[in-house]
Amino acid sequence: MATHSVTPRLNRLLFAVKYASLQSRCCAAHCKAHYSTVYSPNEKTFDKILIANRGEIACRVMKTCKKMGIKTVAVHSDVDASAVHVKMADEAVCVGPAPTSKSYLNMDAIMDAVRTTGAQAVHPGYGFLSENKEFAKRLAAEDVAFIGPGTGAIQAMGDKIESKLIAKAAKVNTIPGFDGVVENADDAVKIANEIGYPVMIKASAGGGGKGMRIAWNDEETREGFRFSSQEAASSFGDDRLLIEKFIDNPRHIEIQVLADKHGNALWLNERECSIQRRNQKVVEEAPSTFLDTDTRRSMGEQAVQLAKAVQYSSAGTVEFLVDSTKNFYFLEMNTRLQVEHPITECITGLDLVEQMILVAKGYKLQHKQEDIPINGWAFESRVYAEDPYKSFGLPSIGRLSQYQEPLNLSNVRVDSGIQEGSDISIYYDPMISKLVTYGATRAEALAKMEDALDNYVIRGVTHNIPLLREIITHPRFISGDISTNFLPEVYPDGFKGHQLEADKRRELLASAAALYITAQLRSQKVLGNQRLASTPVTCSSWELCVELGDGRHDIKVTKSGDVYTVEVDGEKVKVSGQWNLASPLLPLTINGTDRMLQCLSRDASGEIVLQFLGTSFKVRVLSKLAAKLNSYMPEKVPEDTSSILRSPMPGSVVAVSVKPGDTVAEGQEICVIEAMKMQNSMTAVKAAKVKSVHCKPGETVGEGDLLVELE
Repeated sequence: MATHSVTPRLNRLLFAVKYASLQSRCCAAHCKAHYSTVYSPNEKTFDKILIANRGEIACRVMKTCKKMGIKTVAVHSDVDASAVHVKMADEAVCVGPAPTSKSYLNMDAIMDAVRTTGAQAVHPGYGFLSENKEFAKRLAAEDVAFIGPGTGAIQAMGDKIESKLIAKAAKVNTIPGFDGVVENADDAVKIANEIGYPVMIKASAGGGGKGMRIAWNDEETREGFRFSSQEAASSFGDDRLLIEKFIDNPRHIEIQVLADKHGNALWLNERECSIQRRNQKVVEEAPSTFLDTDTRRSMGEQAVQLAKAVQYSSAGTVEFLVDSTKNFYFLEMNTRLQVEHPITECITGLDLVEQMILVAKGYKLQHKQEDIPINGWAFESRVYAEDPYKSFGLPSIGRLSQYQEPLNLSNVRVDSGIQEGSDISIYYDPMISKLVTYGATRAEALAKMEDALDNYVIRGVTHNIPLLREIITHPRFISGDISTNFLPEVYPDGFKGHQLEADKRRELLASAAALYITAQLRSQKVLGNQRLASTPVTCSSWELCVELGDGRHDIKVTKSGDVYTVEVDGEKVKVSGQWNLASPLLPLTINGTDRMLQCLSRDASGEIVLQFLGTSFKVRVLSKLAAKLNSYMPEKVPEDTSSILRSPMPGSVVAVSVKPGDTVAEGQEICVIEAMKMQNSMTAVKAAKVKSVHCKPGETVGEGDLLVELE
C-alpha cells in the first residue's frame, strides 16, 4: 500500500518562493519566444492530476497544470523523496524503493496513490508506464482519465511488427523487412541474408534506442540477436525482435501529430533528430534544414493517415528515416509525449501538454491544419550526466555541488527536474536537463545555444556539454550536412574534446596567465589593505611559465588598469574582464572578442582547470623559479591498462564470461555491464591468460572498479 509522504510546510513554502522566481523568468522567455499559448479558464478540465513519472518531464507537466489551475500529485521512490518534482507538487506519494520495477513501474502502488489522493486523471510523461496498455486499462476501469491515447492505439503502435503492418495498410511508406517475430539466432541470420546486409535488429516493443543493433554480417547478427533480446527483456519485459533493412546514412526526422476523440487530427511540422549516439538522440532542431514544403506535407499527411487508422487521440509522434533523395520510410510511432516536444512548442506556439489535457477531457481540437505555423527556429540539446569521451557518453553519477541554468539569457528554456544538491544515481536516466533555444532564424537560435552552453554551470558530475558545443559549432552541422552517422563520421576515433588551433591556444594560455596574476594580486590584500614590505614594491609585469598538455610556454604579462597584455609565442593577446574570482562564470574579452570561460578549479600549485569553448583544459601556471624547480620532480608513470579491465561506468554486472586460468583472444567478451538499461560488452584488449576475476553477476560496480586481471 502506498503511503503519503508529508513534506514540511516550511520546506514547500521556501521552494515555492524559489520556484516562483524561476517560473517568472521562464515565462518571460516563453512569451518572447512563443513557447506556449495562454490558457483559457473557460475550458474546465480536471481538478487534480497525478503525474506517473519523475524528473524533468514531471516538472514540465506540473508547470502546465499550475497554469491551468489544476492541482498535482507527484509519485516518487524513496530515494526521490526530496526531488524537485516532489516539492513542486501539491501532494506527494511514495510508491516504493529505488529500483523502477518496485516504484515507477509498480502499477499497484500507483493505482493506490490515485485512489488515495482522488486524482481524476493521470499523465504518464514518457518512458515508464506511458505506453503500457495494461496501465491505461486499469485507469479506465476505475473511471480515471489517462492523458494519452486509447489502449487500442497503444497496443497497435507499441508493437513494431503490428505497427508496420498497419502502416502499410494505411498507405504509409515502410522499410523493407521481415514482418514476423524472429525465433532465434539462426533464424535471425537466415532472415538477414534474405533481406540483405546491413540490417537493423530491434526490439518489437522497444523505444529510446534500447534493444537495437546494426549488423553487417552473420557474426554481428548472432551477437546483435543476443544483446537486443536481453536488453528488450530487461527494459520492456518483452524479448521479441524484428529485423529490417538498414538504410545507410539516413536522416531521422519525425512528425508531431495531435488528434482528438472526434476524428480530427493535425500534423505539427517536423523535428530533425539525426544527431544520435547508440540510437539515442543528442541534439534536435525544428524545423529540418532538409525538407522542402512538398516533402514536409507528404510526411505530415501520412503521419495523420496512420493516426486516424488507429483512432489515435492525444499528442504522438511518427518517426521516419529519410534518405539522401528525400524518400522517407515509417520507423515507428511513439504513443506519448516526446522528450524533444519543446522545440515544436517553440515554432508553433502550442502547449502540447495543455492540448493533451484538453483532448483527454473530450474537447475538440481548437486549430485547423492551415493554422499551424512555422515561426522561427528552435534547438534542443540533451544535457546528460555522462562522460562524452567514452563512447560519446557513458553514464556518470554524483551530486550536483554547484548548478546554475543559463536563464539569464533571452530566448532560452531549460526543462529540468534537478537543482543544486540533487543526486544523479545509477537507478534512473542520467539526463540533467533539456536546454532549448529559440531564434527568428536558424543562425540566431544556434548562436543562442552556443551562449547558453557556455553559461551553463554544472559541478559535481561529469557532463556532456563539451560534446554538445562541439556538435553545434561543427561546420557540417552549421551547414545542415548531417545524418544518423554524424558522430562516428566526424569523430572516427572517438570524441577528444575541442582541438585547439594556434590562436585559440594563445587565448587559453593568456586567460590562464591573467587569472593567475589576478589571484596573486588579490592574495596580497588583507582586509582591503595592500601588504607593505620594508621597501614598497610596485609590479606591473611578470614572467611566467605555462604548461598545457606536453607543451611549455614562456609568457610575459603586463597589466594596465583592468587590461592584461600577454605575450605568448611571439604574439600579443589582450585580456580584460570583471575578474570576480568567487563567480563560477568568467566573462572575458580576448582580443576584442567576448568569451565566457568557467574556472572549474585552481590550487596553490598553480594548476588551473578552465572550461574554454566548452572543453575543460588543465593548465599549470608557474613563476620562472617554480618552473625550474619543478623540472627536478619525478614524473608519475601512468598505469599499464593492457593487463587489467576496469568498469568504464557505474552499473551492474549482467554476465561474466571468463574464469581464472582461461585464455582469451583480443576482442573476446569478458563481461557485460548494464547501466541505465543499456548493456555494454567489455572485451580483452590483447590475447592473454586470465589471472583473476573480481566481479560476479548481479554485483553493482562503480566507474574505475577492477573487473578482471590478465597475466
